[in-house]
Amino acid sequence: MKLDSNRAWKDANRDISRNRDAALALAGVFFLLPQLVLALFFPQPEPTVGMSEQQIVALVQSYYATALPAMIPLAICQALGTLALLILLRHAARPTVGEALRLGVAGLPAYLGGLILLGLGLGVVGVAIITLLALSGVVTIAAAGVLLVLLLFAVVLLRVSLSGAVVAIEGERNPLRALRRSWRLTGGNAWRLLAFYALFFLAAGVVLMIVNLFIGLPLQMLGSATTAEIGNALVSSVITGVAQMYFVAIIAAVHRQLGGDETGVQNTFE
Repeated sequence: MKLDSNRAWKDANRDISRNRDAALALAGVFFLLPQLVLALFFPQPEPTVGMSEQQIVALVQSYYATALPAMIPLAICQALGTLALLILLRHAARPTVGEALRLGVAGLPAYLGGLILLGLGLGVVGVAIITLLALSGVVTIAAAGVLLVLLLFAVVLLRVSLSGAVVAIEGERNPLRALRRSWRLTGGNAWRLLAFYALFFLAAGVVLMIVNLFIGLPLQMLGSATTAEIGNALVSSVITGVAQMYFVAIIAAVHRQLGGDETGVQNTFE
């Protein structure tokens, strides 16, 4: 089945409008707050002029060594919010937020397990490809290997982008089967998904830049450094949280098109 991105976008908007209050509540707790915590307490360092490549790498390593203990629970929090929002948007029985969260917790091990398996698999394959091509000693070939790995990652992530919907909506509890199901559903639609997702994130990035231009700059000019930092972090977190909410709705809409409306999770309340 060919993906109709226009229809998927309309479906996503309709689902958000129909469940606006509950969706905003979930997005605020599970998307906005984690983003705000990272922005305020673990701001990403900016390389200074004149830093060498080794210094930049050391700066990044130091940042993640410090922030990783906080990133992991926040990522789990966002994963739970994703599952709960998918259930809330797609469940025919219109569950409450509490019911959606309960089902989200039930599906969390499968969803996280799939992400871990995917990350390990991509990591092993990526390192093997880059290492093999780097042995040639030719910089151009090594650089081509990095680009090849990035392209491979993009294709695989596109093909398994519906695994969360498979877990949340269809009730699949086996991580491997969830990944395989997403791979089958997205077959023949990789380029359409790439264009659809890329257009969405491009639009979200433009909105974020415009908002920062009209809010962030005045805060920097009129307020103190601390006020500007907090204001920018809050604005960025709100925009990012709303974008995440809409992207989850897009995933639900794409799953509806490619997977049909028969879901395993709907039987939970019947």
